[in-house]
Amino acid sequence: MIDSPITEAKMMNILLVDDHKMVRDAFSFYFKDDDHYFIKAQAVNGEDALKRLKTEPFDLLITDINMPVMNGLDLVQTIRDENIDINILVVSMLDDIKNIKKMLNMGIQGYILKDAGKEVVKTALKTIEQGEHYFAPEVTQRVMESMGGSGITPKQRLTIEIELSSREKEVLKLILDEKTNQEIADLLFISVRTVEGHKRSMLTKTGCKNLVGLTMYAIEHNLVEL
Repeated sequence: MIDSPITEAKMMNILLVDDHKMVRDAFSFYFKDDDHYFIKAQAVNGEDALKRLKTEPFDLLITDINMPVMNGLDLVQTIRDENIDINILVVSMLDDIKNIKKMLNMGIQGYILKDAGKEVVKTALKTIEQGEHYFAPEVTQRVMESMGGSGITPKQRLTIEIELSSREKEVLKLILDEKTNQEIADLLFISVRTVEGHKRSMLTKTGCKNLVGLTMYAIEHNLVEL
């Protein structure tokens, strides 16, 4: 009997986005001899990163928030709007809680601090690769504090955290007007696939299971002007 060949683990290609060379050099050093995670390309801002994402395949995106030309918030929002399939780890400072919540609402897979060491970075990536989320304890604590502590109810938590993009609000209003996916796409000059992506994003943000629940939630919490 001939033994089956052992399948090698797939190399995870990373796009690293940060405007500080020192940070990029540190990450390059972290993964220099790694046989699984490979920094395939680097970008100095969101605009540069998008060009890369549209021409090359990547498995993971590591990005900062505060960058010139196009910041991390706009980068992640564009990735979601255009349905680019990639896992996202934010590596930034513990800055404005609004930015942290915006990133969470956009469905990022992880958020760690810039002073995190090599082991934390690799733990975050492994956790994300396994289909789970990884958030630094400081980030989780900051979000909980902004919501008034741990005693807040899930319903209250959703109300505080929900922040739809302008495009999502446009799609949501048309959903409330009982427009079909094709009608919404035609009215907003976007593809049906993009419409479906916005719907999935809003279901994720609100915790609703279907469009009926999303409609009721939107009306109850005044997510759009009717």
